[in-house]
Amino acid sequence: MLGPIAGNTRELDSTGGVAMPVVAIDRFERFFRAAASLDVDKNDLKRYGDFVDEKVYDLLLIAQAKAKANGRDVIAAHDIPVTKGLQERVHEFRKLDQEIELRPILDSLTARPPLDLALGDDAERRLPDIVGGLSVALARTFKIMDPELKNPQTAHWEGALRIFNLLV
Repeated sequence: MLGPIAGNTRELDSTGGVAMPVVAIDRFERFFRAAASLDVDKNDLKRYGDFVDEKVYDLLLIAQAKAKANGRDVIAAHDIPVTKGLQERVHEFRKLDQEIELRPILDSLTARPPLDLALGDDAERRLPDIVGGLSVALARTFKIMDPELKNPQTAHWEGALRIFNLLV
């Protein structure tokens, strides 16, 4: 795992967990329950934050390479590699988000890693939905790995991250 990305502005609490308001924690818990019937806790939120940072960084590195290859100095939304499966998870996230309202929190928590190119406004606006799609995919990955799983443990997180690292 890459660990925190340089330039990440996410604050950590005194235990190393993600510092976020109680209402945000409650929304994340509701999201994971709605997406895959999972119960997550504060330790899971730290792991989740690390996952999001790493995958956003990976996607934006590829987007940056695509923009450079096309002679542009700004990363556009269409430069971000979104597969059919991820796009379907983005749509599922949007449906879930209508009642949970997690998108504003994702927008504030999503690290914008330092890159050689600027992130265009359209790409910037798209990131929270992409993170939401990745989040749905992560939750569903846990259930594919163990259909009876209720509370992901370290081994579940490590397995899910290995799977994502193969694909994203």
